[in-house]
Parts: sequence; C-alpha cells; structure tokens
Amino acid sequence: MNASTGKRTAFEQVVLLLQGGGALGSYQGGVYQALAEADLHPDWVAGISIGSFNAAIIAGNPPERRVERLREFWETVSKSPLGFYSEFFNLEDDFTHEAINQLRAWHIVMFGAPHFFVPRSPATVFFPGHARKASFYDNTPISETLTRLVDFDRLNGGEMRFSVGAVDVRSGNFTYFEPGSERIGVEHIMASGSLPPAFPATEVGGNFYWDGGLVSNTPLEWVLDSQPRRDTLAFQVDLWSARGALPRDIIDVEVRHKEIVYSSRTRAATDHYKHVQKLRNALAKLLGKLPPELNETEEAKILAGAADDKVFNIAHLIYRSKVYEGYSKDFEFSRRTMEEHWQAGYGDARLTLENPQVFELPDRLEGVKTFDLGADRRD
Repeated sequence: MNASTGKRTAFEQVVLLLQGGGALGSYQGGVYQALAEADLHPDWVAGISIGSFNAAIIAGNPPERRVERLREFWETVSKSPLGFYSEFFNLEDDFTHEAINQLRAWHIVMFGAPHFFVPRSPATVFFPGHARKASFYDNTPISETLTRLVDFDRLNGGEMRFSVGAVDVRSGNFTYFEPGSERIGVEHIMASGSLPPAFPATEVGGNFYWDGGLVSNTPLEWVLDSQPRRDTLAFQVDLWSARGALPRDIIDVEVRHKEIVYSSRTRAATDHYKHVQKLRNALAKLLGKLPPELNETEEAKILAGAADDKVFNIAHLIYRSKVYEGYSKDFEFSRRTMEEHWQAGYGDARLTLENPQVFELPDRLEGVKTFDLGADRRD
C-alpha cells in the first residue's frame, strides 16, 4: 500500500531484495518494520546469505507476525555467548565504542553466537573428514532457530514469491532456489548462508552449496531479468556500501576490501540495467510503429522477443557503517549493535517512504528510475 495515499501502488508488483552481510542484517529488519507499518507488503522477497534468513522469516509468516518474528530472530542470535552485555557500558566516544565492539566480536570468534553457530574443536577443523565439517564453526544451531521461526508450509504455499541464491561448490555455478521447482526447506536457506571457511557447505539434493555472496551478493539481476516482466517497485536493501573513504591503515584496508567485494557493485548493475531497459522500451515503441508487413518479418519477431514496455522504480536502502564499527562489523552480534542497525534501517525506510515519487510510475521511455534518499544523510 502507498504510505502516503493509502492506495495500492500503480506497480504490478512490489519486490524486496535483501543482500548478505552477517550481523549487519538487522538493518533489513528495521527496513521491513517500516514497510509493514506502511502496509506495504512485498509480492516477492529474494535474499542472499543473511538476507535469505530474513527473507525466509518474512515469507514464512503471516503479515501480522513478520516483524515480531524478525525481532525474535535477531534478539536470539545477538545473545552473548558468555552472558556479557556491552549494553552496560557508557559509550561516550568512538574510541570506547570501537573497543567494546571489538571485545564483543572477539567473544563471537572464540565462543560463537548462541542459536546460530558454535566453534569446532581444533581437531575437527584441521582433520574434518567430510565437506559437512570442513569449517571453523558448526552452524547446526541456525537450522533449529529457522525451523522454529519459519512456517515452511506457508513459505512454499505461493502467497509470496520467494527466492534465495547459492553457489554449487563443485561447478562454481550460481543457482536460485524457489518453491515450485522444488520444496524449499531449511537446508536451502542455510545453503545460501554457508560462507566459507566459517561455515561448511550445505547439502541440497545431493549437491553441496556455499554462500551466494561468493558470486553475487544481491538478487537484483535475478529479479529484474525474470519472466514475465512486470512494472516493479523494488526495495534494494544493501548492507555494504560500494562507496567509502580512502583507507588510512591496514584495518581500513580490510574494511574497504570487504565493502567493495560484498557490495556487488550494485550501482553499476543498476546503471547497466537502466540502459538496457531504456533500449527495450524504445524498441517496443518502435516496433509498434512498424507497418504490418514488417512486423511479420523474422527480424522483427527476433527484436520483439527482446522488447517490452515495463518500468521499474528501484529504491536503494544502503547501510552506511559508523567509523567505530571496523573490520568485525559483519560478525559483531551484540544486542546494542543489533539495535543500532535495526533503527538505522527503520529510519532510512521511513525517509524513503515519505517521498511520493517512489510510488509513481516512471515514463515508459525512461524505463528505470532509482532513489537513494539516505545518501546525503549525515551521522
């Protein structure tokens, strides 16, 4: 529903695209809370890695319970493994904040995150004996957590289209799992989030899969290229910003490296798609002006297969990390940080939904219109 007018948008479908990013994923929970409060429920949710976990919870619950279930998931995985709570510290400056974040991250590295993953013994790490154990951590606990929070009958029921991406370990090919082609279970969701070497490959139908972020950390292209094409309002939720400052030290270098690798060059992909869709729309308009005898030619029929007149609004919601978060921001699962990310997502989504242009169909010849209303926000 349009947050401003209370009416359905003019678009044929609303899509929510959720990128990978580990502990940063609670930002997506905040985004979804704002969408739910605006009564703007997606027709299709697609995710990679931690985005697939959030996507499964959204698709696997009724609308009135989705935010509640997302909160339960993030509160569960952000519990301290030692009962140590950084929330008790007064974080008055960035230096103290960073120090506490790194301490909490060290606890995660050493002891894992309850109900998500636990460390393996050194003997198992160096002598695993099987692909299911070839990792630093055992992620079996997340299977139990997702099974409790996701109704897989509902997820497979077709009320909402659902897609998650993973990489076949043997072939290196990227694939998407969707209901219809097969029944989606917890193993498909875990496969999308099996990032090596932290987590082992997950077996699905006799094949082993790793995290989809190894090839592409966003499902944007999958959704935009899917047939049949529809007028689409897409909320692209990115946990890594492609833009950033020039690194000043080795820690900055590692942070910037992660951002560039996992941002998947979303802006470049979007700009390319804008160009292609504009050509498709122009081609469709041109074919409509051809006389009947030319429309029946083999060349015209080939061109008609590439043409369409659909339009897309892509609203980018990009988490822009704080200076104190550092290299560990994707595995620092403290409750305080989870809340910070959640509130950032909620605020950015509210700001986006306040702009009426987000809900307006672009010109058919323009094809694709993009929005990044949080780009100029200053912390």
